[in-house]
This record gives sequence, structure tokens and C-alpha cells, in this order.
Amino acid sequence: MTVAVRTRPSLRFRGRSFMALVLAPVVPMRDWLEDLDAVSKRSPGFFSGRAIILDVSELKPSKSELKFLLAALKMRDIRIIGLEGAAPSVLDDDMPTAVNGGRAAGDIEVPDIEAVALPVKAPQPATVSALLVEGSVRSGQSIIHTEGDVTVLGSVASGAEVVAGGSIHIYGALRGRAIAGCTGNARARIFCSKLEAELLAIDGLYKTADDLGAQHHGHRVQVSLDSDSIIVQTLD
Repeated sequence: MTVAVRTRPSLRFRGRSFMALVLAPVVPMRDWLEDLDAVSKRSPGFFSGRAIILDVSELKPSKSELKFLLAALKMRDIRIIGLEGAAPSVLDDDMPTAVNGGRAAGDIEVPDIEAVALPVKAPQPATVSALLVEGSVRSGQSIIHTEGDVTVLGSVASGAEVVAGGSIHIYGALRGRAIAGCTGNARARIFCSKLEAELLAIDGLYKTADDLGAQHHGHRVQVSLDSDSIIVQTLD
């Protein structure tokens, strides 16, 4: 009797290369984000569908600063597939994968920000919507509301973040990250009943826990911008 032996094709691995766009932010971060927004306004689909690597070797960010930057890019619908130049100590499991060894492939043409005059529209009444979170924001959660204010009736845990186009009001303790005025609103503010934040940011300017010091720790505060400075004031 003849027994048929079924043979499987051998497992094959193929290499394929793709072009990736590398974003290399520089300080001051607010100016860099404004330039990024100008590119998006000039060519709304410029970042859409691109594989994008974030090179932070010039910034040498802390973990909180890197999380702020990734959140700012996420709000702009810029998807980062890999991180280059970040110290292993600042990387978390929920961040893009660390990459290295890429070869430069020349510059990619971007719209000329200075040469193009964008049309000026007449002021329109702002449509503001508020988001109410009835409870606390747990570690690992992100509340993102770019259309207006965010009010949290509970606390914001360490490792959680609240992002708003307007102001942020937290009735409990703020232990995570609060990012207000994310769409370019320098008049936005942050209010909380107990300040223990990992990061505070308004309109692209930020302070980490190390920058905040102990003076306002544990107090009820409001946070605002004064020119290029973040001001933290204790509330009675």
C-alpha cells in the first residue's frame, strides 16, 4: 500500500522596506507645535497614512515630558509607530516601540509655512461644549475633549490624563496629568482641590512634578498662563 505524504511548503521570511517620516521636536515646545499646526492647516492630509517616527534625542525628555508630547501628537491625529533617542528609563509599555538603526533617506518636502498666507476669516462666535465626568479617572485612562472644558467630579489618578481644548476643573485630587488649552487656548486654566500632579500643561507650555516643587503640593490651586510662564496659585 502506498501512503501519501503531505509536505508543507517551507516557511519563508521576506524583507520589505518602507519610507518613514521622522519628527524631531525642539524646544521651545510650544513654538514647535505651532509650526506643526501650521503644516496641518496648509496641507490637512500631510500626516495622514504616514508611518511616523518620533526622534527625541535632542530633547532628552523625562517620562512625564515624553507622555505630554505623545498626547499632544495624538490630539493632532499624528500616529507615532516608533520612538528614537529616548532613554530606556522613560519608556512605558503603552508607548510606541523604541527603534534605532534607521538610515537617512533625504528630506521630505513640507508646505512652506512662511511663504503661504492663510486666509483670515471674520471672527465667529465660539461653540463651546463641556464634558462632565461623574466619578474619578483611573490610572491608564485618558479623557480627551478638544471642544471645550472638562469637569471631573472625582479625582485623577497617577498615570491618568485629562486633555481639554478649554479649562479643566477637578473636584478631587489631581495626581496624573492635566493638559488644558490643547487647541491653542492660552486663556484656559486648570483648577483642582488637591495638587499632586505629574504634569500640568496649558497651550503647549508644561511643568512636571519636579518643576512644581513642594510649595503648592496638596493644596487647592488654579493654574494659568502669564506670557510664557505657568502660574500656580493657591486658592482659599
